[in-house]
Amino acid sequence: MIRERRSKEKLMNYYKKFIDEGVVDPNVHPWVAESWEQSKELGITSQVMPKLVKLSKDELARRQHLHQPAMDYLNGLYNETREHFNVYNLSLLLLDQDCYVMKNYALPFFQKSPGQLEGARLAEEDIGTSSISIVHEHKSPFLLFGPEMWIKECQDGDACSVPIMIDGQLVYIVTIVSVEQEELPHSAVVSLLLSIRYAMEQHLTMLAQLEARHVILDSVPFAVYHIIPGGDVVYSNKLGKSRLAGIDAVGTKDDVANLNDVVLNYRHTPLYKGFKGIPSYNKEVTWITQRKTYEDITTVVPLEQDKAVTSVVAVSLPIEDLRTLVAHAVGYKARYSLTSMVGETPVFITMQEKAGRVARNNNHLLLQGESGTGKQRMAHAIHQASGRAAGPLISLKCGDILPEVLEEELFGSGEYRDESRPGKLELANGGTLFLDEIEKIPMHVAARLADALKKCKVCRLGEKVERGFDIRIIAACDSDLKRLTEKGAFFSPLHEIISKSMIRIPPLRARREDIPLLAEHIICELAEQHNMPVKELQSEAKELLMSYEWPGNIKQLQGVAEQAFFNTEGNTIALKDISLLGETGISTAWKEDKDIFVEAWKVAGGNISRLANMLDVSRVTLYRYLKKFGLDKE
Repeated sequence: MIRERRSKEKLMNYYKKFIDEGVVDPNVHPWVAESWEQSKELGITSQVMPKLVKLSKDELARRQHLHQPAMDYLNGLYNETREHFNVYNLSLLLLDQDCYVMKNYALPFFQKSPGQLEGARLAEEDIGTSSISIVHEHKSPFLLFGPEMWIKECQDGDACSVPIMIDGQLVYIVTIVSVEQEELPHSAVVSLLLSIRYAMEQHLTMLAQLEARHVILDSVPFAVYHIIPGGDVVYSNKLGKSRLAGIDAVGTKDDVANLNDVVLNYRHTPLYKGFKGIPSYNKEVTWITQRKTYEDITTVVPLEQDKAVTSVVAVSLPIEDLRTLVAHAVGYKARYSLTSMVGETPVFITMQEKAGRVARNNNHLLLQGESGTGKQRMAHAIHQASGRAAGPLISLKCGDILPEVLEEELFGSGEYRDESRPGKLELANGGTLFLDEIEKIPMHVAARLADALKKCKVCRLGEKVERGFDIRIIAACDSDLKRLTEKGAFFSPLHEIISKSMIRIPPLRARREDIPLLAEHIICELAEQHNMPVKELQSEAKELLMSYEWPGNIKQLQGVAEQAFFNTEGNTIALKDISLLGETGISTAWKEDKDIFVEAWKVAGGNISRLANMLDVSRVTLYRYLKKFGLDKE
């Protein structure tokens, strides 16, 4: 509240009347009267300045650092009006929301030096009625005349204070105190303070908004740049600075080099076109620098004024980061951990411990074991336990894909620029590529894969551009890959690369004591997935499961457990509920029914020898039935 000039003599009489008699004259401003009453109740001396509460040196330094933007801004305003303060013997104070003095400008306030006053608290409980205490209470500008101040020692000067409000909250109080009352042009002081208030609120609001935007821009997975004509970068976010540093575009003093000097193909990039007023959106761009060549997806938007481009904003995402985001978005991540693998037998514990050790190194890895032993789950677990867990886990089953399609899946296709797409080697960058049934990879594809792994570079089919990648291969093989290599059936250099580390996964018949644990674990997982009660295996059912050879290993056990879980009424799975060949049972019906034969073949994991043992017939007999049913033995 801004007030007209008042008679100092009358104001002094009002003050003395209250001090001597405790009576508030009706002409006293209500806010002042309220503060006088409060000051008297607090027992604050009305004669001389009391000893002030002060922040410690460290706490003052901490607060001043916190409020440095406001102090710097007020420094600039004060320096522009310093002469005005000197002529009229004015004192300028900046206080925080707790009424602690952060900065004292010009004439010493209450005859104290800046060093004495900074860090002192000037709240109502310290000095009684003042323009500071009234503004702190009412959040409104207020001009207080000398005789209205509580402490007599301070009544030689008038004071005017304004609140600095941000988002409806008091953050600072700015105060001007005069000594020479008669010569003080109150209207000028009030105008000055109101101008300071408006300017500071606008400035601090803008700083808060900019800080929020900086945080947002530093959090997004994009490099953001603001570039002016000629190639000078005037702003870059955190990722942008990192990428500029990676091409030696940042000097020792954090000054950014001109992109026209750093990017060798600058005139062929969307930036150059942007300054001609041509925007680009999500364009794949190759950047060539002295240090390295890399690709990203770039958007460039020209900023215009009076139809002239004044600058451009560029947003880019490195190709490798985009691949990682896509990989995670489509679920390319580990679903299992080493602890999710169940077993207590010595052979299992030995394998699990070795897997934990192998996971921590960065060698390519070969998993060997019969079909259905859990090689895929082991690959997931090793990836999750490795230093690459944050990266993607890409899987590719080599036996399910035609050779020409497999090559494109691995290396990508670039035969037509508009259809250029990355392969699994690029998509797995920073993570793991799991190659299942690697023994079925064709020789020419294996040779190209071995060369790519040695160089850590890949060319898409139909292109000559080499792209770097950083992956770990986990390969899986159902048979003895070393023996296949010795026979010339597998590419030897690739075997050498992927077998630096090797884990043999035992068949289920080699760890019979684990079978009940595995069955119970599978049943618990099914119950959780389908929100159903857990079912208990009777001891006779467990004995049956342990007595079986399990040619299809864990995959076959999974099928048997699932059938028993869903087809058993009640919460107990008994011996009669277990069907080792699914609903068909082991009988001679397979000799006449193709569907039953195929079901048995699936249970055997597609292995002819296991199926022959399971059906108690010779391999020759099985081949006869394969021919009868029109099935390929492969």
